[in-house]
Amino acid sequence: MVGIPRRRLLRLAALSAVLPVWPGQLRADDYPSRPLHLIAGYPPGASPDIIARLIGDGLSQRIGQQLIVDNRPGAASNIATELAAHSAPDGYTALIAVSTNAINTTLYRNLNFNFSKDFAPVAGIGVTPFLIAANPAFPAKTIPELIAYAKANPGRANFATQGVGTGPHAAAELFKMMTGTDLVHVPYKGNYNTDLLGGQIPLAFAPIAQVIEYIRDNRLRVLGVTTAARSDALPDTPAIAEFVPGYEASGWYGIVVPTGTPPEIVDKLSAAILATVNDPPVKSKLVAIGVVPKPMTVAEFGKFIADETQKWAKVIKFADLKVD
Repeated sequence: MVGIPRRRLLRLAALSAVLPVWPGQLRADDYPSRPLHLIAGYPPGASPDIIARLIGDGLSQRIGQQLIVDNRPGAASNIATELAAHSAPDGYTALIAVSTNAINTTLYRNLNFNFSKDFAPVAGIGVTPFLIAANPAFPAKTIPELIAYAKANPGRANFATQGVGTGPHAAAELFKMMTGTDLVHVPYKGNYNTDLLGGQIPLAFAPIAQVIEYIRDNRLRVLGVTTAARSDALPDTPAIAEFVPGYEASGWYGIVVPTGTPPEIVDKLSAAILATVNDPPVKSKLVAIGVVPKPMTVAEFGKFIADETQKWAKVIKFADLKVD
């Protein structure tokens, strides 16, 4: 066996002493060197999928690698979130985070992950109203008419969402609580647009991006938006708060990665996402589907998630929401 000269051994020992304890830093300068996977907890055509693909197209061009949107719907996005949480923290798997993730932190008691601890914030993308969309055959045409109808027909007006504990579901429960109405929740595992358009379900609390084109071509009617003010995308549609003072609920989108992802990689990915969101054509596309661009840095997005988690925890506890 050939021995290593003592002088070379000393040089190797000195070099090893200054090397980082995690190997990711060695690859940060070359990141990314292969395609990235962005996991979405919703089916194709749902709002988070639309945003993921819109951002993904611009991001792929900016980083020089393909970004693959991986749809893993089910369990109010918990299936996708658990998969992402247990992925390698190397910057090649990310999750499109939405308001539902902050809600689920309180709503679900026995998750196999902790959203607050198992993910590192990367960048915020934007905020969006939910809205109450109705099949044109539904008798109520305004928020006051909906409230009156629901009170006259308790338990007879069904509304769809993408699942228990989603942002739209929480917005609906807040509406029920503040108006004293008895609307019946029908959670869908897949996309409910077909049933809403066909009249099998009369109402939906929906992300604006998911239904805005159907509203614009008059295939659906919109009764109100959940943000405190009207949406620029639907300026003629009143805010629910105009009839229910103090009502407000917003959705949001951002990117997170598993905790332990090297900071240099997080920062590099964050910069690329922020540049993509700030790109005028991307901004225009977001605005066109009702999303207000709100690019947030790592620190800003981390604080935003913490604040949202605290806010919805109070609503869930007050309304005594429980998973079915």
